[in-house]
Amino acid sequence: MSAADELYCLLVPLSEERLLLPRACVTEVVNYQAPAPMESAPPWYLGTVAWGGRRVPLVSFEAACGRNPPRVSGRTRIVVMQGITARSEAVGGHFAVLTQGFPQLVRLSRDVVHSDESRVFGERVPVLCQVRMINEYPLVPDFERLEQMIAEETRAA
Repeated sequence: MSAADELYCLLVPLSEERLLLPRACVTEVVNYQAPAPMESAPPWYLGTVAWGGRRVPLVSFEAACGRNPPRVSGRTRIVVMQGITARSEAVGGHFAVLTQGFPQLVRLSRDVVHSDESRVFGERVPVLCQVRMINEYPLVPDFERLEQMIAEETRAA
């Protein structure tokens, strides 16, 4: 197997699940800081946090999927993400996701990752699919959808 057949990703812990992200999309993992709230924002848009001399939107992925935002604990971290669409430019090209611990680096290949169609996600949920990796069933986020949601709320504020 060649290096071209492998992809480095991060398993990002949420309260009950994990996200599977390409390593290149993650800019930095920082300690939790309370966000500056935005008036009339939906529950998933937690506000903005200071990062790199600017403010970036902080979201709860769980709440964006229709569940309750997780409680903040000593394990809570913020993963700053590099946007992948032009929509992310509305917020300076970055956004952040609340996590429940440090991401774990994993090396993926066709032998390790398999499709898992046991769950169906709604059209407005920012999830592309769920995959199976040995003992894990992480979610693959829909960055286009999530960045669109963030851009719409940022404009509304």
